[in-house]
Amino acid sequence: MRLLERMRKEWFMIGIVLAIAGAKLEPSIGMNGGPLKPEITVSYIAVATIFFNSGLSLNTEELTSALVHIKLHLFIQIFTLAFFPAAVWLFLQLLSITPINEWLLKGLQTVGCMPPPVSSAVILTKAVGGNEGIVVTPLLLLLFLGSSSSVPFTSIFSQLFMTVVVPLIIGQIVRRYIKDWLERKQPPFGAVSSSVLMIIYTTFCDTFSNPSIDLDKFSLLLALFIICSIQLSFMLLTFIYSTRNNSGFTPADTVAVMFCSTHKSLTLGIPMLKIVFAGHEYLSLISVPLLIYHPVQILLGSVLVPTIKSWMVSRQKGVKLMRPTV
Repeated sequence: MRLLERMRKEWFMIGIVLAIAGAKLEPSIGMNGGPLKPEITVSYIAVATIFFNSGLSLNTEELTSALVHIKLHLFIQIFTLAFFPAAVWLFLQLLSITPINEWLLKGLQTVGCMPPPVSSAVILTKAVGGNEGIVVTPLLLLLFLGSSSSVPFTSIFSQLFMTVVVPLIIGQIVRRYIKDWLERKQPPFGAVSSSVLMIIYTTFCDTFSNPSIDLDKFSLLLALFIICSIQLSFMLLTFIYSTRNNSGFTPADTVAVMFCSTHKSLTLGIPMLKIVFAGHEYLSLISVPLLIYHPVQILLGSVLVPTIKSWMVSRQKGVKLMRPTV
């Protein structure tokens, strides 16, 4: 029973593995021009469904109230969409002289360009990862990987507008009319993440149908090590910065900074890579680091949460004890 509960909880991770395995077994089904017609069903329908769902589930009232934390909001935006991609780019200049697969390195750069998750337990993550990510992320991808993108700039933004922005707005409009029903029934919005699995499946179908593409295990293991190192280093960096005496952040703010600044959105990232690198033969290799980053951030989070929670509680008690009594 415990195993079944664990599998039910981690259904998305299991789905990613099964999607890649299924693509390996029979790539002709999901490749471009295949029976699934991913050039239509994935590029437009699946992506639009994901962002309609995001618009439908996004509680704008909570988001607006979160924006009063201007300093916290600004720090997370700047760290996530400026410092993170720039630091990764500098680090990759050193790694470029190593034998690591060049497309995995480009994939690591795309991870740096991604916004935080659109939906998260922390409302501030929604505030940072919404509209800013839709506009800034493709700009960052083109800035750092411009020559790798085979799609014209105008085409990228027109498709982003039609498959991301428009469904998001429609979802918000629909939410206004069925808000009470949504709050009463609490439908499983996370189930729509299965559309991401379809994107992953068709992306790897294209890869496995191309015999010239090969990925060595050394590069894959090294990418895993680099991703773990980046996450831990950036979490430590944000912790040190936000706990300085003159930082102005509370212990609860520090927790938000650590997770919101270092987490990256798979749900937004995979569809965006599908748009920006449409038709690229190495798209699946570029996607691999983001597919690794997602479970690693969940794993590290689950390991660190008890320690961070204990630290936050003790710091909050310390602050209360230091307050002068009247």
